[in-house]
Amino acid sequence: RTEHCRLPLAEAGVREFAARLLACVTSPIIQSDRSLSVGGSLGISLFPQDAGTADDMIAAADLAMYRAKHTHGDNICCYDPSMDEQRRARRALAVDLRDALEHEEFVLYYQPQLDTRTGDVSGFEALLRWRHPRRGMVSPVEFIPIPEETGLILPVGEWVLKRACAEAVAWEHPYRLAVNIAAAQLTQTNLAQTVHETLLQTGLAPDRLELEITEASLIEDMQGRLNVIRKLKALGVGIVMDDYGTGYSSLATLQQFPFDKIKIDRSFAGDLSTNKVSQAIIKASVLLARSIGVSVLAEGVESEEHYDLLMKEGCSEVQGFLFGRPAPYSKLSSRGRKHAGIPRAAPTSPANVVSLKRG
Repeated sequence: RTEHCRLPLAEAGVREFAARLLACVTSPIIQSDRSLSVGGSLGISLFPQDAGTADDMIAAADLAMYRAKHTHGDNICCYDPSMDEQRRARRALAVDLRDALEHEEFVLYYQPQLDTRTGDVSGFEALLRWRHPRRGMVSPVEFIPIPEETGLILPVGEWVLKRACAEAVAWEHPYRLAVNIAAAQLTQTNLAQTVHETLLQTGLAPDRLELEITEASLIEDMQGRLNVIRKLKALGVGIVMDDYGTGYSSLATLQQFPFDKIKIDRSFAGDLSTNKVSQAIIKASVLLARSIGVSVLAEGVESEEHYDLLMKEGCSEVQGFLFGRPAPYSKLSSRGRKHAGIPRAAPTSPANVVSLKRG
C-alpha cells in the first residue's frame, strides 16, 4: 500500500512500477508440494526533490524502505525529510543508551497481575524504564527497539533479570515475578546457567520466577530454543508464552514447548465488549489451555466490563491499567500489593507500558 506517497499524477508510474516489483518479489514459488513465499518492503526517493546525487538518492530510498518495514500495513513508502531528523535523533539516543547501564540510569517498574478467583495480587511484571540524565524519563516506545537492533539487548536483558530478582527477594510477600526474555537471549546456550546463577546469588525461589517468551522468538530455530527452554524448566521456573494471539499461536507450538501459562495480548481486551471475534478467541484459548493444563492471563484490562467478561470466560489472571499503572515497587501502596483494591488509574494508552520484549 502507498498511503505515505504524495506523488504528482505524472509520477504515478513510479508507484505502479513499485507495486509490480513488489508483486514479483512476494509471489509464491511452488516447489514440489510446498508453496514458498517471502515478504518485501520498498522505499522510493525522487530526483531532484529528495536528493541531488545518486548516493543521496540511494540513502533516502533506504530510509524510506526501513520506514516501510516498521510501519504496519505499508509495504511501499516514499522518502520524507523528517526521516533524516528521526535517524539523527535515534543515533544520538543509541549512543546515550550504551552508557546507561554503566551510569545506572535504568530503573524497574512493576505492574500487578491479579488472581481472578480471589481478587488478590498474584505477581508483578518487571518493566524497564530509562531515566535519562538530560531528557528525563524516555518513553519505552523510543528506546526499547534500540538494544534489540544493536545487540545491547544481551547485557540489558541480563541486568533486568538480576535486578528484578534481587528486588523481588526483598518484597514483604512472595509474589511471583515475571521477566521478559528477548529473542536474542534465547540464542545463548548459557541462558539457563545465567538464570541459575542469578537465583543462587539473589536467593529468589525458582517457583517465584516466570520467564515470558514470545512465540515469534521461537520460530527461527525451534529445536535450539526448545533445548534452552527445557533447561530453564529444569530449574523450576515458569515459562509463559507472551503476546499470545498476535503471531502464529499454533497448536504445534503449544504442544511442543512446555509452557505453564499463555498471556493473551492486550489487543483482544481493547474491544472485548463489542467484538464477538475477540470474545470467541479468548473463550477458545481458555478452553484449550485448560485442556492441556496451562493457565491463562489476559493483559490490557482497562475497564470493569472487560474484567467481568474475562472472569466469565474463565481467565485465571488479569493485568492492566484498571488495577494500576506500572510504578517502582516502593510506590505501590501496601494495600494495593495485597488486594484488588490497588488504586485504579484512568485508562492510558498501551504505548505507555512497554516491557523489555519483542523478538
